[in-house]
Amino acid sequence: MELNEQNLYQRQTGLKEFGEAGQKKLSQAKIVIVGCGGLGNPVASYLAASGIGTMHLIDFDKVEVSNLHRQVFFKTEDIGKPKAFVLAQHLRMINPFLKVFPKTMALTKENALKTLEIFDLIVDCTDSLPTKYLLNDAAILLNKPLIYGSLYKFDGYVATFNLKTPNGYSTNLRDFFPEIPKTQVPNCAEVGTLNPIVGIIGLMQANEVIKVISNLGDPLVNLLLVYNSLNNQQLKIKGKAKVNRDTILELWDQNTYEDARCEVQLKDWLITSQEMKEKKGQFHVISVIEDPEFELPFNVNETIPFKQFNSEKIDLNPSKKYVFVCRKGINSYAATSQLKVKYPNLMIFSLEKGIENF
Repeated sequence: MELNEQNLYQRQTGLKEFGEAGQKKLSQAKIVIVGCGGLGNPVASYLAASGIGTMHLIDFDKVEVSNLHRQVFFKTEDIGKPKAFVLAQHLRMINPFLKVFPKTMALTKENALKTLEIFDLIVDCTDSLPTKYLLNDAAILLNKPLIYGSLYKFDGYVATFNLKTPNGYSTNLRDFFPEIPKTQVPNCAEVGTLNPIVGIIGLMQANEVIKVISNLGDPLVNLLLVYNSLNNQQLKIKGKAKVNRDTILELWDQNTYEDARCEVQLKDWLITSQEMKEKKGQFHVISVIEDPEFELPFNVNETIPFKQFNSEKIDLNPSKKYVFVCRKGINSYAATSQLKVKYPNLMIFSLEKGIENF
């Protein structure tokens, strides 16, 4: 059979509810997927195969060994390569008619609006809470629909936010969770995850994208779907659109949306593994790892699981030097940043790249 668009999409254009009209809408769509990891892998792959016309991929990260467990469109030979570019090449092999543009960058408050304004629809496949609020607020300011997806252990969350309806714009993330949490919620690197839930939620997001663009079925509007992979139960939480654009404008001015995972970590706040080995015994070492069974390669003076970390309740001795440690150097840096605000003159460091690279 000849490789052309008609043959490639015939199984879905054969659906009378979708047809050639639905396919045309997909081919004319210009979307952006932010995050090319666990959720971004299936979302991008299935949407590429469905015939989305133009797709931009944004991710600042590179492929790591631990990614392969759930980011299943990456291969061992891709380790160390930029995720966005590796995924883009994979998508071109799936669908040569797709226009795909990868970008290795981190979205910030300074660049988000300019970067996202050209798209018809935004897909949130990130694992960072500050970035999720950044995408949500930017989508509202730009009047763009946002397809939301997130994971926590065995649960997944999906919604279609800020969709224009006859009654105005639908709910957004802040209608369900008004404020950015002050303490970083651990990601899968800290609490773990099974890989099927990642694929399930990613596919639900892809399904929402197709429904919204083709005007087919009922998107998850004014609803937050919660799926539990252990018992296959689904819960739909109803919401009301309360947070308006004026409120978002105020919040945009107030928030930095900074995330230790995405921003460039300040070198002055980091200590390398080599430096820590050479200065053994000179630091008060605090672990913020959640898992009590995790084996550390050295002794620590105390452990404060990150979920219990509260900088306001921690008193540090000005005569001591402190090092915070975690698996990847993410939560330890977040802890360091919070305490640097409280104790700007103290010697407080985060173990660069974490214990996994010690």
